[in-house]
Amino acid sequence: MIGPLFDLTGRVALVTGGSKGLGKAMARGFAEAGADLVLASRHDDELKAAADEIASATGRKVAYLVADLSKRDEARRLAEKSVAAMGRIDILVNNAGSNTPQPIEQLQDDDWDRLVELNLGSCMALARALVGPMRERRWGRIIQISSVLGLTSAPGRSTYSATKSGLIGLSRAMANDLGADGVTVNTIAPGPFLTDLPAGLLTPEQQEIFARRTILGRWGRPDELIGPALLLASEAGSYITGETIVVDGGLMVKMF
Repeated sequence: MIGPLFDLTGRVALVTGGSKGLGKAMARGFAEAGADLVLASRHDDELKAAADEIASATGRKVAYLVADLSKRDEARRLAEKSVAAMGRIDILVNNAGSNTPQPIEQLQDDDWDRLVELNLGSCMALARALVGPMRERRWGRIIQISSVLGLTSAPGRSTYSATKSGLIGLSRAMANDLGADGVTVNTIAPGPFLTDLPAGLLTPEQQEIFARRTILGRWGRPDELIGPALLLASEAGSYITGETIVVDGGLMVKMF
């Protein structure tokens, strides 16, 4: 019984930010469970390398498309080209995002607008473009990748926290819209995962501070997000919708 619950054979997943880090890890997990893939990011060379690696390791069909999701037209184009490449999209993982830390009094309009579109607007736009056929087939999965900073925050994270909190609210509303047609919408809120983004923003000393704040005393590995994502993408999670799953090594429940 356990195997069929997590089996994604015959499904197609679109994973944004899929060329590295958490996106690549989730995409590979889906492929290992039987799904074909479309990977999207801004960088052609990274996408090709990730697609070749996953296809070679799993034998699944893996397409890739370059898209800058800070631009609304790019989200629409990505949805259209993904369906053209694979015939359908059953699972959408909105993972693309970025962070430009700035104190509120120094926050720049251009940075705010770009991050709001990338971290939040593109998630709406892709879901809007892809959800119609999911409703018609009465099966679909939308997984939004938020952050623990959407549930709490830190200095200089006004834009990031605002967008990641907004993503949780968007998911809850979409779940209400789509549940009667067999489409679930959920959010994963990762804590400290040492991907390229935090590695580029935090000093080694800051990284150690974050590690100590978790109950487990360490940063997460990208492959440790596969299980929660696979749960929400498969029949195993068919009765879960409108929820936010926190995957943070216990960071948010550790008092001291």
